[in-house]
Amino acid sequence: MIDDIARLRNEYEDRKRRFATSDLYSVFNTATLFAIHQRQRVTLHMLKKFGFTRLSDLLILEMGCGGGGVLTEYLDFGVFPENLHGVDLLFDRLLHARHVLLGSKFANADGQALPYCSETFDLILQYTAISSVLDPEIRRNICADLLRVLKPSGLILSYDFWLNPTNLQTHGIRPSEIRRLFPGCRFDFQRITLAPPIARRLVPVSWLFCAFLEKLKIFNTHYLVAISKIS
Repeated sequence: MIDDIARLRNEYEDRKRRFATSDLYSVFNTATLFAIHQRQRVTLHMLKKFGFTRLSDLLILEMGCGGGGVLTEYLDFGVFPENLHGVDLLFDRLLHARHVLLGSKFANADGQALPYCSETFDLILQYTAISSVLDPEIRRNICADLLRVLKPSGLILSYDFWLNPTNLQTHGIRPSEIRRLFPGCRFDFQRITLAPPIARRLVPVSWLFCAFLEKLKIFNTHYLVAISKIS
């Protein structure tokens, strides 16, 4: 069986080719813009709930940062570029992130042995990165190292889907697995993000109706989870 890290690299390169001319994940796609706005709204509420309302002095790491799209959102939340760090498998994506986020710091790594000292970061992000890892041991290693580099008072924000039966290159992360991957922690689960096939069809018709559907939660495909250490 091909090593899962090698598979991941191949899969991301394939995704890059497949979507090179597509606007499926672009903010110019109305359904994508809707999903981002809804996720940001819940994210800010979650950060406020845990007392993270002054982000300018916090050190923030994203595992699986890609081209820096999510980290760029945090600039609008008040984070200084020099306090943003990102880790990703693909070097070309990190080059793009460096270009977009001048002054931020990036490392080319797979997440199992992060190049940082223990208890470094106030806030750690993982947005649909863990679900791309199929090997259970690698998932455990990644999550263990995220906990290692998190400060005792810090917070991990995990945004990932719990089911995606059409993509065999991913592994949905349900709440029970999140609890196993991050032992000895507290959790706050919010089920968000209207199922993309529904959103792509209905958002262009009525943004407000889709916001209502997402509020019902029954058609939502992702969890935003706040994870904190128990002192």
